[in-house]
Amino acid sequence: MRRLKNLVSVLLAGSILSFTQFTLPAHAQAAYGSYVGIGPAVGFADGARIGGVVAFRYKLLESPISLRGQAFLADNVALVPTVSYDFPLNWQTDGYLGAGLIFAGGDTPSPVGNKISFALQPGIDYVVPNSNTVLFGNAIIGFDALRNGGTTFSLQGGVGWRF
Repeated sequence: MRRLKNLVSVLLAGSILSFTQFTLPAHAQAAYGSYVGIGPAVGFADGARIGGVVAFRYKLLESPISLRGQAFLADNVALVPTVSYDFPLNWQTDGYLGAGLIFAGGDTPSPVGNKISFALQPGIDYVVPNSNTVLFGNAIIGFDALRNGGTTFSLQGGVGWRF
């Protein structure tokens, strides 16, 4: 009887170990869905600049890559297309880091500058559960984005509609 108990214990432990060996761990996936949104923007380019932003994200499914674009509306208009690498923080939240270009011109700087330049864009997207609403926030760092030289920094956020 004692040998039977030991045999059952060894078989049970072996079964559990073999089950855990062949199962894959669960990982959170990036929040799926593309969106378009609007919100305020505050930039620091030759002083503080306040404006609005129209944001767009196109999520490439089954890939951690998104195509993003932001249009800044203030004393001057600027467009910032970026490609981002998205990483999930939980089931509803993505963090990301994007790289792209700032397309701006004119005499007065927009929130992201007034010259064509390279940009980095760290940010976060949050999908409100059981809805098509997205809350987004990010920063854009523009390198040599001013005509008179200098780096720009802007913060923007808002609400979007996921499709």
